[in-house]
Amino acid sequence: MTATDTQFAQHLSTQRVPDEKRMAILADPGFGNYFTDHTAIVDFRVDETGTGGWQDARLEPYGPIALDPAAAVLHYGQEIFEGMKAYRHADGSIWTFRADANAARLNRSAVRLALPQLPAELFLESLRQLVSADQDWIPSGDGESLYLRPFMIATEAFLGVRPAREVSYRVIASPAGNYFGGEVKPVDIWVSRTYARAGRGGTGAAKAGGNYASSLAAQLEAEAHGCKQVLFLDQFNDNAVEELGGMNVFFVFRDGSIVTPALSGTILEGVTRSSVIQLGRDRGLEVTERKITLDEWRDGVASGEITEVFACGTAAVITPIGQLRDGDDYIGTAGAPAGEVTMSIRSELLGIQTGAVEDTHGWLTRLV
Repeated sequence: MTATDTQFAQHLSTQRVPDEKRMAILADPGFGNYFTDHTAIVDFRVDETGTGGWQDARLEPYGPIALDPAAAVLHYGQEIFEGMKAYRHADGSIWTFRADANAARLNRSAVRLALPQLPAELFLESLRQLVSADQDWIPSGDGESLYLRPFMIATEAFLGVRPAREVSYRVIASPAGNYFGGEVKPVDIWVSRTYARAGRGGTGAAKAGGNYASSLAAQLEAEAHGCKQVLFLDQFNDNAVEELGGMNVFFVFRDGSIVTPALSGTILEGVTRSSVIQLGRDRGLEVTERKITLDEWRDGVASGEITEVFACGTAAVITPIGQLRDGDDYIGTAGAPAGEVTMSIRSELLGIQTGAVEDTHGWLTRLV
């Protein structure tokens, strides 16, 4: 299948979720708890001549995936994914945000995990197909959306250690409320001193499931200490701040400048991260990507040099960080309000995504 040959066969569900049940779900969707009626699928196979290609693009009813017990994804973790959202605008049209950036990152992840690259046109068409079929699942509450999860798994059945020759690309969707609950308020973060999210030369820059699996033990540790998220450090680089379990970190300084950790190969290049950098620069603010250590964070908050800290990612958009807990040491003040710069950028970003603020960068793509 070529990039321009993106016809999807339609195998629509005859057992869609009843309207009454769907409306009850949309009244309080939570995050990642419910799923729409369909899934978009495209398969990749290498033939007997050694030529690989995408084929059999289709829309099917949502349901379990049949996998051979020897499927490579189950043994060697050949898997990547993306996260993005679809929003309904005031005129009823449905748009997604920076789909080109997600398509490009999926392919960077594919290269790192030895999976086939997916043509960007095919990626975008898979989103259009699914959202068009399941558009009634988009909630209408403030900041709510339809969360889209494109992913790619190695499905070939074999136990030799090599890249799989059969792969399945799929997209599922889930109605999404606010990630940390309704009201936007600062969350407390736990510093992991035991675990690392990624290492030099590893898969930290890829959006791969294994990175998130390795963060879960630290996340449990954070929750045991009353924190919503965990912060990972580079202990071999002066305890440089890396990222949270699923979000990038930003610091606002007293002079109005903004700093975020530089991409080092161990940090995921977030789409929201790059958008925040651009929006900050649009305001005339100095936005710097550089090394920032835990000591600088601690000293900056104590002196008042650092005035706000926030995290960002597709799921939560922008979330203010309240107190950082490092064992028995605390950085920041419990119960402190969200910062003005944090909430202003959050409002602008959400406004662009929902169509309430002009999209001057061409970031929006219409799906329906």
